[in-house]
Amino acid sequence: METLVRLPEDSAPSTISEVLAALRKEHLEPRHESKAWGDWIYLEGYNTVISIEANRGLCGSATIEHGEGDDDGEPVASILRAFGRLGWMGMDD
Repeated sequence: METLVRLPEDSAPSTISEVLAALRKEHLEPRHESKAWGDWIYLEGYNTVISIEANRGLCGSATIEHGEGDDDGEPVASILRAFGRLGWMGMDD
């Protein structure tokens, strides 16, 4: 399952650093990797990953790819709270 999160169109984009800081406030340990095919945020101890659309360090849309074997509701609930702090909104795919 995937969950799409994004900023409302009239909002200023977030920086990758702001996203990582928000995830840390939810007691997650994120690691950002920039690949030729996109940016990814991996969470220590979880199979769930976040594919984030970044352009020069600014982002406004991401997809949470729910990992198999992760506890029911976690870490997705924490991820959604982190993005919510930044004004992002989520919707299930």
